[in-house]
Amino acid sequence: MSVDRLPFRAEPPRRRLLDRVLARPSLAAVLGLAVVVLLFGLRVPDLLTPAGLAAVLDSAALLGIGGVAVGLLLVGGHFDLSIGTVTLASAVLTAVLVGLGEWGIWPALLASLAASLGVGLVNGLLVVRTGLPSFLVTLATALVLQGTTLSALPLVAGAPRISGLDAAPGWSSASAVFGATAEVGGGVFPVSLLWWLAVTAGAGWLLWRTRFGNEVLAMGGSRRAARELGVPVPRTTLVLYALTATAGWLLGTLALVPAASVGATPSLVTAIDFVVVAVIGGCLLTGGFGSMAGAAVGALLYAVAREGVELAGWDQRWSQAALGVLLLVALLVGGAVRGRLRAAPRS
Repeated sequence: MSVDRLPFRAEPPRRRLLDRVLARPSLAAVLGLAVVVLLFGLRVPDLLTPAGLAAVLDSAALLGIGGVAVGLLLVGGHFDLSIGTVTLASAVLTAVLVGLGEWGIWPALLASLAASLGVGLVNGLLVVRTGLPSFLVTLATALVLQGTTLSALPLVAGAPRISGLDAAPGWSSASAVFGATAEVGGGVFPVSLLWWLAVTAGAGWLLWRTRFGNEVLAMGGSRRAARELGVPVPRTTLVLYALTATAGWLLGTLALVPAASVGATPSLVTAIDFVVVAVIGGCLLTGGFGSMAGAAVGALLYAVAREGVELAGWDQRWSQAALGVLLLVALLVGGAVRGRLRAAPRS
């Protein structure tokens, strides 16, 4: 007696490749980065010189720090549009304490960090206690903080910019930590690159190797189910917003210390940039899935496109259009693969 078996049909290579990309949405950012580097590398060879790479990495580092922080929050199912204004406000507060209050730079940085954490905790408490969408809560916080900062700085300082901060006590040590540079082959690489790597590695470890990361993933997948499983949703939410606010403070410090000055300039658009970077890097807007390394690649993709357009002499609005297309593609892919990612969540 014999049993007939249906012939095995191997999936075509194209289908297997598609499945892999859908299971790991961060691969889309890697492919996009390769295309953009090839395009602008051929069009503008200066982009691949040490000086060009330094400019790209300088921009990518700041985008990456914010993108990774926002990406971690997205994995937990929340938004934060106030990180850009925290960046501005923390830098302004540090400058006011140093320039007008005659504080040392380190006490001023600690005070601005405490204030930034306060903003993050307020955001978290409002989201937890009211149940309002985090998008609207943090947008309101961002508008209040930005309006207050832009209006108060000229009143307090008598000018829209505070300069000459490098005479403050402890400035040399702060400059070594937040403003150092290294020249390699004619390109000047800032210390913010090391901070970017540290933030990306730390966030990735936190998400995939700790109990807190499991709680974030569970909360982003389903908040109600997470509560039923014993996840401390309020506490996890507060910690996430505190981490995002800390990233905002770090960005403000990395901008303030090298320049030894700060000005009152609107920064709300920066928060949108961070969300774009995180989503392009594979973090789903619906929460529960994401990649910190992918968010870092998304920042690099963003920076290469922006710097390439500038070096090519094109209208800067073309880079915005291209990034809008990439964001739309990332959103469509994210919606299509949500079910697949439940089986293979690591991106």
